[in-house]
Amino acid sequence: MKKATVAGLVTLGSVLAVTLTACGNSNSNSASSSSSTSATKISFPAKMNNTKSSVSGGNLTYGLVMATSFKGMFSEELSTDTGDSAIMQFGAEPLFKTDKNYKIIDGGAANLKLDQKAKTATITINPKAKWSDGQPVVADDIVYAYKILANKETQSQRYTDSLQNIVGLADYHTGKSDQISGIQTPDGGTGKTVVLHFQAMKPGMAFSGNGYYWEAAAPYHYLKDVPFKDLQSSPKIRKNPVFFGPYKLNKLVSGQSAEWVPNPYYYGAKPKLKSITASVVSPNTAPSAIKSHSYDIISVTNDQYPNVKNTKGITFIGNKPLSYSYLAFKVGKWDEKKGENVEDKNAKMNDPKLRQAIAYAMNIDQVDQKFYHDLSFRVNTLIPENFTKYYDKSAKGFPYNLKKAEDILDKAGYKKGKDGYRTTPKGKKLTITIASYATNSAKEAAIKNYIQQWKKIGLDVQLLNGRLTEPNSFYDKLQSDSKDIDMYIAGWSLSSEPSPNDLYNPKAPFNYGRMNNPEQTKLLADIDSQKAFNDSYRIQAFKKWQEWMNKEAYVVPMTNSWSVSAVNNRVKDYGVGVTDAGGANIGAWADVSVTSNSLQTK
Repeated sequence: MKKATVAGLVTLGSVLAVTLTACGNSNSNSASSSSSTSATKISFPAKMNNTKSSVSGGNLTYGLVMATSFKGMFSEELSTDTGDSAIMQFGAEPLFKTDKNYKIIDGGAANLKLDQKAKTATITINPKAKWSDGQPVVADDIVYAYKILANKETQSQRYTDSLQNIVGLADYHTGKSDQISGIQTPDGGTGKTVVLHFQAMKPGMAFSGNGYYWEAAAPYHYLKDVPFKDLQSSPKIRKNPVFFGPYKLNKLVSGQSAEWVPNPYYYGAKPKLKSITASVVSPNTAPSAIKSHSYDIISVTNDQYPNVKNTKGITFIGNKPLSYSYLAFKVGKWDEKKGENVEDKNAKMNDPKLRQAIAYAMNIDQVDQKFYHDLSFRVNTLIPENFTKYYDKSAKGFPYNLKKAEDILDKAGYKKGKDGYRTTPKGKKLTITIASYATNSAKEAAIKNYIQQWKKIGLDVQLLNGRLTEPNSFYDKLQSDSKDIDMYIAGWSLSSEPSPNDLYNPKAPFNYGRMNNPEQTKLLADIDSQKAFNDSYRIQAFKKWQEWMNKEAYVVPMTNSWSVSAVNNRVKDYGVGVTDAGGANIGAWADVSVTSNSLQTK
């Protein structure tokens, strides 16, 4: 369960599309006066402080602010979409419980025991855990989840190089075996025990989100008759999914809303709400929805916060999530047969000097300060500061410096022509196409601002089709390696174990830039090596990787932002403590209640 593509649950590793909004042009040719890498002027409580008594039942409304509809892929093994993750969170509880540091502890739907000497992980399923159709969660469900991940016919993007550390998973993936030899069920498929055998133990395995084993199960009894090639389109996943979390799906309006009601078979505390209705809300109408108290919980984009912050009857809660936005460069293609990224040394963007210059020309601090109202902040590495031990606070990243950007291009041989634009070192015309996904008009203004910044250093950068791309189409283009894209702005929602291996290694499908550099591969392997069981060694390995990535600039870190939600004052026991990157309190929805039957307005 690792990182992925368009925002969502940390334990599921869905991809976060971090919103980058707004910008004005700057005429400064000098370095930015600010190199802020954290938001310090504002903060938010992490949970609701409502001490009133809960009412019996209660219907909670949840506003999901998105510029597009959710896809409706209700399977942790197959979905990579932020909307799907947010919609599923009420039922799709992870297998394992964690403490505040994301270390896996006993007490969830299953317990985990690692044996470093035997190179195994033993999963023991809670005898009370049942699917929302009343069937017990059994060993077959855990095994089946791995088969969904690894079977080529499912086309799951969550099959990773890290998971191949499980003995026999690669042979199953390539079709050499119809079973996974390294996954055993000592008590049979209907038993409660699963033993995973690894080729090597890894230093992060005790923590959720490490990527070396899956943290979810799939209902084998329910899906076993669906051919793997048909799973993604099956109504059993698209319309009538079953989960073992506190709520079950009751009604669905495709792409727009979902009503959840209590799962009567939930193994934990009885859910306190009668229903939860989650609905898509357009970013353009979200501020009015907040002011009119249309939802109990709704996310707040940073550019809109000043317009709604004084709304009565609302508490704004938030956290700095495990996420970041980034600028990445396309330098290769995905080879389906090899199952790996193939870097092209002659690709237009495969010059670190060009990439560095592009990064230094971006006035990110000015964008964040002026348009994000101290809620967003430039990040200097691809490891968030939340990971205190492993984050390199000495890294400078790419603070705005037009002169430095121009000097880099001059020395690298990118000469300016009569039209003011630079050619390649070989004298050929250089036009660069950038893409990003649509959220609102302010974001498009931000991208166009950066295009003006690049023009100042002589680079002809064009926005794909002259506008931002619809989010689902944007990621389809990245995954299919569209020739129309030279660089792109996107974002990651990260898991709670900091290794970046599943995002950037040669076999990572999520490595959308398609870099495959032997030196980087070695640095990534070092982070998760046997030597890295020594934490001091692992800390240094993380810092070496961060330094190398900033030097090569295949992926340029841009911003992180406060994740803020407007919560009606009638909501009780909702928080964003140990949660997913989008701020949802996974595994705690059974505790959430309301203290009145109508939304508070005062």
